[in-house]
Amino acid sequence: MIETRVAWLQIHLCVVLWGFTAILGKLITLQALPLVIWRMGLVAGALLLLPRIWRVLKTLPRGLLGAYTGIGVLVALHWLTFYGAIKLANASVAVTCIATVPVFLSVIEPILAGRRFQLRELLLGLVVLPGILLVVGGTPEAMNLGIAVGILSALFVALFASLNKRYVLKADALTVTAIEMASGCLFLVILSVALGAADISAIQGIVDEPSAVFQLPQGMDLLWMLVLAIGCTLLPFALSLMALRHLSAYASALAVNLEPIYAIALAALLLGEQQEVSGGFYLGALIIIAAVLAYPLLMRPKPRY
Repeated sequence: MIETRVAWLQIHLCVVLWGFTAILGKLITLQALPLVIWRMGLVAGALLLLPRIWRVLKTLPRGLLGAYTGIGVLVALHWLTFYGAIKLANASVAVTCIATVPVFLSVIEPILAGRRFQLRELLLGLVVLPGILLVVGGTPEAMNLGIAVGILSALFVALFASLNKRYVLKADALTVTAIEMASGCLFLVILSVALGAADISAIQGIVDEPSAVFQLPQGMDLLWMLVLAIGCTLLPFALSLMALRHLSAYASALAVNLEPIYAIALAALLLGEQQEVSGGFYLGALIIIAAVLAYPLLMRPKPRY
C-alpha cells in the first residue's frame, strides 16, 4: 500500500512537470520534428554519460533491447504528433486531446499488457470526454487538423504506455529511459533523411525543411530546450516508469488527465492564449478531477464477509 501511495505521488509530480511541456513547445520556435529530435537526443546523451547505464545495457537480452527500442519509436511518434498539434492548433487543444488516452487504454492495455478487461475503466474514460470538450470549449474550424493530430498522438501514448507496463519490471527506469530516448531520436533522424531523400520539403506543423533538423537551437530556444529535456522529460519520464511498477497504465493515464487543467491555466497566464477561463472550463475540470478521484474508489477490492 505504501508503494502504491508513493507511485500516485510520483505520477502527480509528473503531471505538474508535463503541464509545462506544451508551454515550452509553444515558446520554442523550432518545428515539431527538430524539436523532438533535440528533446530526445539531449536526454539520451545525458543518460549515456552514466557508466551504470552501459553496465546494464551489456546484460540486457537482445529481445528486451529490441522491445524498448520499438517503444522508443512510439514515444517519438507521440511527441512528434503532439508538438505538431500544438503548431497546428495551440497548447490548450493539444494537451486536452491527450486526455482521451484512457479511452484507448481501457481496450489496448488488456491486450498488450495481458491484464483483464475492465468495463468500469472504459465507462470512466468515456465519462471524462464531456469534461474534455468543456475544457477545450469552442475551437475554430482551422484547428480541426490539430485536433485530429492530437487524438492520433493520444493513441501513440496508449500503445507505448501499455508496452512499458508489460516490460517495466525487466530493467531499471533510467536504463529504459536511455534506450527509448536514443532509439526514438535515431528513428526521427532517419525519418528526416528519408524526407530529404524523397524531396519532401514541408509537412504542415511538423517540419518546414528536413535539413533544418540538424541546425543547433539558438538563443532562448537552446535554454528552453534544456529545460524541456531535463526538467520536463528526463525526470518525469523516469518517475512515470517507476510509478508503473505499482500502477496500471490506465490508472497513470487517468491521473495525467489533470494535465490539461495545469497546461491551459499556464497557457492563459504565460502565453496569453485566447482560451479564456470560463464557467465551462471549471465544469469540465470538475468532471475530470472527479473521474481521477473516483478511479481508486471504484477499483478498490470489495470486502469479503
